Amino acid sequence: MNNSTILSAKKIHKSYFMSKSLELKVLENVSITVQNNEIIAVVGESGVGKSTLLHVLGTLDRPCSGDLFLNNTNVFSMPDEQIDRFRNRTVGFIFQFHHLLPEFSALENVAMPGLISGGRLSEVYERAEQLLVEVGLKERTGHKPTELSGGEKQRVAFARSLCNDPLIIMADEPTGNLDTYNSEVLLEQMWELVKKKNKTFIVATHNRGIAGYSDRILEIKNKQVFEKDKEEYT
Repeated sequence: MNNSTILSAKKIHKSYFMSKSLELKVLENVSITVQNNEIIAVVGESGVGKSTLLHVLGTLDRPCSGDLFLNNTNVFSMPDEQIDRFRNRTVGFIFQFHHLLPEFSALENVAMPGLISGGRLSEVYERAEQLLVEVGLKERTGHKPTELSGGEKQRVAFARSLCNDPLIIMADEPTGNLDTYNSEVLLEQMWELVKKKNKTFIVATHNRGIAGYSDRILEIKNKQVFEKDKEEYT
């Protein structure tokens, strides 16, 4: 990896074994290099493996074979517990269905990654509050998920992904469960903050607007990854 490369995946293979005799191959011989501060859109038909790719690149799931270097660390050479700690410090996640903890407020949900990493309580909550201000939810810090709209929940999830100041953010269909208006609001805030905070951003999406504003577009097809011409999405 050179100094500007933050992620390098090499010959990644990923299968799911439905039974001893049934193997579902999802990714085969996938190699990807991502530079610092790049915005990458991952596109492809439903069920083609976009979520699987993000889960492997974000260290949520191990590949069957292949290597992943993230910030010059050979991640899958480490035991699971060490990977968990590394991921907490290095990677932020946004999921389609936000995965907020229902018993906690917006502020507590955003603060959770910082609390898990052992950050000082006052500093973690101060950062979480500032992030909620930055995503336009200053007046919602004490609200629980059931008291928030779908768009607000996803903005809380976006703020949470930034809590530990990660080097890279993975977003899996972040606007897939939102209407057009809330999608546009979330997109605008994501782009503004990702650029402002110099974050590398990898997003799996069906949304042509997201893909069109990315630096590069990668398409998953036939279990492999190919670079797409951006002109098709603009």
